[in-house]
This record gives sequence, C-alpha cells and structure tokens, in this order.
Amino acid sequence: MIPVPSSRLVAGGLAALVAVAALGLSFSSATANAASSETAAHRLPVAAFRVVERESGPTNYYRLFKDAEPPFIRAEYHPPTETTVLAVQVADADRATARVLSWRWRAVTLPKGGNECQSGKGDSAAVIYASWRRGLRWYTLKYVWSAVAPKGAVCDQKSSPFVAQKTVVLETGAPLNEWKSERIDLKTEFRKHFEDGDATASVPDFLGVGIMSDGDQTHSDSSADYADFVLSR
Repeated sequence: MIPVPSSRLVAGGLAALVAVAALGLSFSSATANAASSETAAHRLPVAAFRVVERESGPTNYYRLFKDAEPPFIRAEYHPPTETTVLAVQVADADRATARVLSWRWRAVTLPKGGNECQSGKGDSAAVIYASWRRGLRWYTLKYVWSAVAPKGAVCDQKSSPFVAQKTVVLETGAPLNEWKSERIDLKTEFRKHFEDGDATASVPDFLGVGIMSDGDQTHSDSSADYADFVLSR
C-alpha cells in the first residue's frame, strides 16, 4: 500500500493531492462501477463522487442536487471545519485513452484573500484535481477558481519521489453565481507541466478527478457548485 501522509502533518494542497492519488486504494468497487456505468458517454456522473475518507475531516460539507438541471454538487465550507475532498475514479477502459476533461463550475462564495500562490492563504472557492500515475509516482494538476490569485498563474509546486503537483489558476474572482465551462487537453497539460512541453513524451494513465472547496487557511467561508464532468478520447 502506498503510504499517505496525514493531513495534519502535510499542507492542505499536498494532502488533497495524495488523497486523490490514493483513489484506487480508497474507493469501493461499487463507486468505480457507478463511474464506469456511463463510459459509453464518457460521463463522470456527479452522483459517483465520494468522500476520500482517509484524508478528509469528519464533516461532509457537500450536497448533491440530483434533480437539478444540470445535476450538481454544492460545496459549502465554514470554518473551522476540516477540509474534505470528493473524488471519482476513471473506468479502467478509459485511463490510457482519456484525452479531454470538461466540466462546469460556479463560484458562490470566495474565501477572503484566498491566494493559492501565497503561503498561508491557499484557499479556493473551487478546485478540480486531475491525477495520473507512473510507477510509484503520482502526478496531479490542481485547477482552481481563486479569490485573488492572478488568472493564468502556475504556482505552489510540490515534488518528491512519489508525488508531483502544480496549481493552475483557471478563474479568479467575479462573476459569482454564474456557470462557467472549462475544457482541458489532459495529454497536452501533462506534457506542458511535467515533461517541459515535450510533445513526444509518454503520458501515464489518467486515474481520477477530485473536487474541493476550502477556507481553512483564511478562516473564511467558501462555496461553489460543480457539474457536467465529461471525459473524451
């Protein structure tokens, strides 16, 4: 079993990274089957997301609105709650061929002064984790909707023999309460951030997607909605 540092000993971002990296160890087969049941449409249904218990606090502050259009997950973080991460595995048949990940999200409440590029301020209204694995090393790109960090910034890089992570600021600040669509080329993004842009570099299997909203560092409320996760080849 791959060791997982405690979130009480590791900064929140890295703890969440390892939590998502441990998808294969933490999720039941029922969860994996729920995600794979719609692989023909390459959809990751929001109902398939589960708490990664080994690296989450005791409070699940996420709610599923399954009858909404679109169905969505709402995160409502209030301090001093411990951070909780939700995640879903990608079906085995899609891991090597996954090319594009798309989703919709909307920030509702921005954590006060949340800035992923500043130590001690690294809270986000919304986070999407995209995770890969090669051998014993896990790779994660953390895409954030920030309160004040500059849009397009890449920061908070973490690296060890077992994990590598970068934070990418996709959205910053307003507008709030409005859905925004995102689309990332998984292979291009991996090569850009972990292979120095080498277009010929091999890309490991894409394993899963995580979500998180938090405000534990800034001691402030934070909330967002997540919907329409689609994986394409």
